[in-house]
Amino acid sequence: MTYTGDVEVGGPADRRELPGLTISKVAVSEMANNAYLLQDAATGQALLVDAAAEPDVLRALIGDADLRTVVTTHGHWDHHRALPDVVAATGATTVAHAADAGDLPVAVDRTVAHGDTVEVGEQVLEVVHLRGHTPGSIALVWRGGDAGTHVFTGDSLFPGGLGRTTSPEDFTSLMDDLESRLFVLPDDTWFYPGHGKDSTIGNERPQLAEWRARGW
Repeated sequence: MTYTGDVEVGGPADRRELPGLTISKVAVSEMANNAYLLQDAATGQALLVDAAAEPDVLRALIGDADLRTVVTTHGHWDHHRALPDVVAATGATTVAHAADAGDLPVAVDRTVAHGDTVEVGEQVLEVVHLRGHTPGSIALVWRGGDAGTHVFTGDSLFPGGLGRTTSPEDFTSLMDDLESRLFVLPDDTWFYPGHGKDSTIGNERPQLAEWRARGW
């Protein structure tokens, strides 16, 4: 079946098998948070992006995968409610940006900054710091060669707009970071947000001036 990224709370995960990496997406909680399981084809090792809620659903998503790492994209409560349960069940290493680490309900084993990398088996994810939604919001970029570029954006970028900000300064910061750090990627770069449907950089690029002009 063709991956669409359109998932619903209580519904099945959507699975995308790419050369080298399998991406599985599920929606959880009353906030309809997206969680993503990334599994390296060569080693079977796996990484979870945002243990948001519903630990039973997330444990089923993980299944018998060798979960090594949980990356939390930012410190907002709805993105890490299942983190204690998932870590207790798997022993996975917790990763977050230093600026948001104190907001998480478990100790962060490894803090990351812009330009760092996180590995899942033989695959490498680049950490992109996107300042504005929260001080420590991050995205993860996987450059998959023939499989294209794929980005997990948390709540910093959605189809139709950037993530919520609470001041003009934070809005400008996030817009600047998105333009200089994500919208330099190719148009066919596929991104996976913290809620709702996926999109591509190319689909959203024509709207950047409109977003900046409207201020949200």
